[in-house]
Amino acid sequence: MRRDDFVFCIGYEGSAAIVDGRLQRSHAGWPAVRLAEEGLFKPAVAAALYDGSEADLEAVRALYNARGGPPARSSEDLKRTFGTAGVPEGVKKVVVV
Repeated sequence: MRRDDFVFCIGYEGSAAIVDGRLQRSHAGWPAVRLAEEGLFKPAVAAALYDGSEADLEAVRALYNARGGPPARSSEDLKRTFGTAGVPEGVKKVVVV
C-alpha cells in the first residue's frame, strides 16, 4: 500500500482500501506535522505511522492537544482516538472515491 493511499484511507472492505480521492489529490505527499497544522489529524497520525516517526507522532499529539477537546495523553491514545494502529497487511486493491 502506497503512503498516500494509507494516509487518506477512510476504511476497508475486505482486502480493498477505500481512499478519499479529494483529500489525496489536494494534500498528497504532505508531512505529518503539516497535515496536523491544517487540522487533518487522522491523516497526520497515519502519515507518522507509515513513516515510522515517533517524533512526528508526538508533534501531532501536541498539536491535537493544543486544539482543545479531550487530551491524548500518549501516542497510543492518539492512535486509538483516530482508529489507526498501523499499515494493514493483505490490502490487494485500492478504491479511490
